Amino acid sequence: RTAFDKTVVMAEEQLGLNVEYNTYTSENYQEKSYDDVGLDRIRNHMDDLYLLNPDVLQKTGEEGLLLDLSGLDCVKNLREVVKSANTVDGKLVGIPQEVVVYGLFVNKDMFDAYGLDLPNTPDEFLECCRVFKENGIETPVGANRWWLETFVFAQAYAQLYNGDDTEEAIEALNSGERKYSDYMRQGFEYVKEMIDRGYIDAKTALTYEAIEGEGADFLAQKTPIVMAYWGAANTDTAYGKTDFNLQVIGFPSELGQMPVVSMTGMSVLENAQHREDTLDVLEIILSDEALRVYAETNKVISPSKNVEVECIPALKPLNDLVNEGTYVLASNAGMEVEQWGNTCLIVRELMGGASVDECMAMFDKLQEETLKSDDN
Repeated sequence: RTAFDKTVVMAEEQLGLNVEYNTYTSENYQEKSYDDVGLDRIRNHMDDLYLLNPDVLQKTGEEGLLLDLSGLDCVKNLREVVKSANTVDGKLVGIPQEVVVYGLFVNKDMFDAYGLDLPNTPDEFLECCRVFKENGIETPVGANRWWLETFVFAQAYAQLYNGDDTEEAIEALNSGERKYSDYMRQGFEYVKEMIDRGYIDAKTALTYEAIEGEGADFLAQKTPIVMAYWGAANTDTAYGKTDFNLQVIGFPSELGQMPVVSMTGMSVLENAQHREDTLDVLEIILSDEALRVYAETNKVISPSKNVEVECIPALKPLNDLVNEGTYVLASNAGMEVEQWGNTCLIVRELMGGASVDECMAMFDKLQEETLKSDDN
């Protein structure tokens, strides 16, 4: 928020107006989520500007509630992946201030203590977990109720996003020629295997909010591996200060370590009360000048192809992969079935005891309902 506030001040000073915003964090996992609150406010036309997670951005974009931002001058500086991931029905409905990259946060000292190399493939990762478990580490992988889907995405879409036929493959999914479950099964079977072997405590993870639950054991060096987003490595309230050698690497996949990329987005209500002022604010806070301030403050990957920031050493492995173009998208508005939110919810069913086949049936049902909706 400090970084965001800095860019807002730039807009206020240049435009001579005031920007007021509210934040929302659920007190516990039983309260309304940020997404629920966002959906409610958008559908009731309560605000001009929103910061949206991928699932809400896609859903409200499809409902025609968000303005097409492709005419903004700042758009010409955006990375292509940012534009493609946030385009719904031909409209660019969201622009982020950072590209959110997820990786595995590992205690390199604990790996060194047991003579383990950092894993690249799914089998290598399981072998590391086996060694930790056999040496008294009760839960090798600290998890929460949100982010186990990152393992799924890395394995499901490694080939899709790093091959030569990405557009054709997505078109086949959108037409129903291919099933999402064909891609997802491998990742779900992998997470199920980690749960069955005791490498993940799924029952406890279901009660954990991100970082708040599993973070304490990771920082206390009781758990060698957690998953989190890039910015957590820079944040003192998360993993910015550790008493060990922190490394952030990609998730295991058949193509090696694989970062998982998700996009939030700054979106404008289609019938915003202060539409022109809001667009003027966006032009400033999404300009290269402001995005450089944001990126340097939070040490994150910028959506602008013109802005690069030196990352901390712990993030270099992940940064190198992203710069090489090696990653998978966990949110892609070009896919008819929304990915990030739906996969998260179905992974929770797996954590709660559902079989892999039952989870795949949920994907098939989602795809069938989406195709029927498109036909109508």
